[in-house]
Amino acid sequence: MSTELVIDVTPSEIAIALLENKQLVELNKEKRNLQFAVGDIYLARVKRIMPGLNAAFIDVGYERDAFLHYLDLGPQFRTLNKYVKSSLSRKGKAPSIPKIKIEPEIDKNGKITDVLKSGQQVLVQIAKEPISTKGPRLSSEISIAGRNLVLIPFSDKVSISQKIDTPEEKKRLKRLIESIKPKNFGVIVRTVAEGKKVAVLDQELRSLVEKWETAFDKITFGEIPRLVISELNRTSAVLRDVLNGSFNNIFVNEDAAYLELKEYINTIAPEKGKIVKLFDGELPIFSHYGVDKQIKSSFGKTVSFKSGAYLIIEHTEALHVIDVNSGNRSKLGEDQESNALEVNLAAAHEVARQLRLRDMGGIIVVDFIDMHTVENKQRVFEKMKEAMSADRTKHNILPLSRFGLMQITRQRVRPELNIEIMEKCPTCKGSGEITPSVLLVDDIENYISFLINEASYKKLKLKVHPYIAGYIKQGLFSKKLKWFFKFKKSIAVESVGSYQFLEFHFFDDNGEIIKD
Repeated sequence: MSTELVIDVTPSEIAIALLENKQLVELNKEKRNLQFAVGDIYLARVKRIMPGLNAAFIDVGYERDAFLHYLDLGPQFRTLNKYVKSSLSRKGKAPSIPKIKIEPEIDKNGKITDVLKSGQQVLVQIAKEPISTKGPRLSSEISIAGRNLVLIPFSDKVSISQKIDTPEEKKRLKRLIESIKPKNFGVIVRTVAEGKKVAVLDQELRSLVEKWETAFDKITFGEIPRLVISELNRTSAVLRDVLNGSFNNIFVNEDAAYLELKEYINTIAPEKGKIVKLFDGELPIFSHYGVDKQIKSSFGKTVSFKSGAYLIIEHTEALHVIDVNSGNRSKLGEDQESNALEVNLAAAHEVARQLRLRDMGGIIVVDFIDMHTVENKQRVFEKMKEAMSADRTKHNILPLSRFGLMQITRQRVRPELNIEIMEKCPTCKGSGEITPSVLLVDDIENYISFLINEASYKKLKLKVHPYIAGYIKQGLFSKKLKWFFKFKKSIAVESVGSYQFLEFHFFDDNGEIIKD
């Protein structure tokens, strides 16, 4: 499988398209001044305690207070709180984590009032970005993600990714990390660390520890709330999480972003440095690589996927509903069961792609075409699990119910990507109403009068729909001839097949369009 990343950098945002075998599977859009991204760590202040919710609202600087539940404090919250207080009150360098005493874990069934109070300063991490009218969701179980490792302060546990299959490799990685990690730091070993040498992992571990220590050396400076440790920008985070041996190219259209990406790739995977390429074509980068066309065909309420079959995707406040329709395939001569199975298997692949592409989260209900045999229902279930195996977001899939419904839950940490693909009608300008067609020629004549008598144009060319051009030029005493006698100038009239029926434009003698 070939994998490519196409990055469109504009002054206001960065759009990142992930292509697998030339098919668009992920699309990320990030504002260039993005704040409160997942992974950002803030020094914040407790705004108010909500004992009934066993939670607190935290001021992180966002327009709405962020939400921190007791269960998201993390077992070592007392140690973290003690470390933050010590760092804020100290003069000089921050305390060394390997030398501090770990406090007893908080009670799993405890109360928020036991550990937090209004006005208290607290270190928090964004677990879920602001969505709709809700502020960010927070956690105080801090982690710092790298390419191969995730560092967890105030923990001694070493965990290995479940996606690493071989027991021998799991044991090797666990022994290796336990031998090099500092005391009071926990580590999660990511899937991409499989087969990596000790020097690579040791260098990354040191850089993550340094990132933590550097942030706390400067923690006494600045107002509260404030950002302490920033997550990577979305582009680098996507690279960190998905870059693998199947990556063939990374195309980017801005010099600064190109140099930044090349430097980052050389840091995390030096052998892949040559795949970063600067795009300088005449067309927009998304148009050149066919991304725009795929966006237009992949977003919206109806999505076609195979031989006339299509999905209808509806969104409600509580859940997402996806309906599978066979479309024209229902007219084929195959028996209903085999036809339903074929469409459902193809739909499972497309549903999995849509979930990644739109970053849909929460509860998703898929209404597959009815099948009668248990074996066929199981095949669709297995196909869905296989299709979603590439999805890095946490998800859970249930088998088809007796009514042909499949329930999927998918973790939502960012707002769903929603792209408006419908274009505004050039004739009615989106109003659904047009000017009376009988007045069109009068409008054109009024424009001619203004352009010749007031704007003083010497030559004019009028471009219109072929039907209108025929009407203007037909007959011995045509409209065109009447204009010549009235304005003492010949108006060139050209028909354009791509124009809407009531669309017209004037051009000057240089071929430049005359703006209304």
